[in-house]
Amino acid sequence: MGLLIKCTFLTSCLFGWSLTLVKCSVYPPEVRGNGALNAHSPPLDSESPAFYSLSLSSTFPDDLEVKEHCIEMLHIFGQRYVAYANCLVSYARPVKICQNCHTSFNSLVEMYTNISSDQLGPGNVSCHDSLMRSDRLMLLYTLFSKLDEIWTIAGCKQCLSENQDTLSNDTLYFMASLNLSLTCFEKFQGNHSGLCKDCKVSYKSLNELYGKMEENQTLCIDIEDSMNMTRRLWSKTFGCSLPREEIVPVIAVSCFMLFLPIIFYLSSFLHSEQKKRKLIHPNRAKSSSSLMNIQDKFS
Repeated sequence: MGLLIKCTFLTSCLFGWSLTLVKCSVYPPEVRGNGALNAHSPPLDSESPAFYSLSLSSTFPDDLEVKEHCIEMLHIFGQRYVAYANCLVSYARPVKICQNCHTSFNSLVEMYTNISSDQLGPGNVSCHDSLMRSDRLMLLYTLFSKLDEIWTIAGCKQCLSENQDTLSNDTLYFMASLNLSLTCFEKFQGNHSGLCKDCKVSYKSLNELYGKMEENQTLCIDIEDSMNMTRRLWSKTFGCSLPREEIVPVIAVSCFMLFLPIIFYLSSFLHSEQKKRKLIHPNRAKSSSSLMNIQDKFS
């Protein structure tokens, strides 16, 4: 059985404010002989406190109200914020936010710029103070900063054109090269040995292009993620390998450094033997000349 609640409303006006006072009493259900509830039962406790609620039905003064123009801009900002957030979630895996979300991000930036600037709107009203600085939470600034931070960390500006409205030529060329390699991979799904042989040229070209873009700092999260996935397919899934050209000079230098001590000690040994021969040769010549003089005397 439930409790019976009775509320009394009292409305009064004070200095232009409309105050509504509500007093509620709780009654326990009383069962009659026929099993019906009696709604006129006494209160549960005569000393129990009443429940009060205070509501303001009037509006704030005009100088404190947010203008209709600013409310409309706030509504548009909310719509664009939701659209951009949905785009980020939709293209989170695999990461394609720079390719597909730059339009919604630019729209959000445009509206945020209009709100945060001191530019006057209809009726010579600026929404900057009423929407951006009216409280310590500064909710619009906090919300926009978080999404803008994601865009910055992703490095999407590096993959877009100068106006940030389309993909750059380098990004488009990389995507075309990536599609060429992935198309080659699809042709040899059941023949990994043939894949490693026939797709080597396109995959090597893609790797070289990625290296150049890395040096030029034109990479964004979309390109990085797609390249990592392609490399994982090439090495782990298909078991292919691509010898790197810089390994040959490294091996040559390593071998030279390995044999350098041997060459040093061998040259030192030969040089010392040559010195010994030079020192012994004059003595032999002198002894032979003395021997010839003795033979001449006896003869």
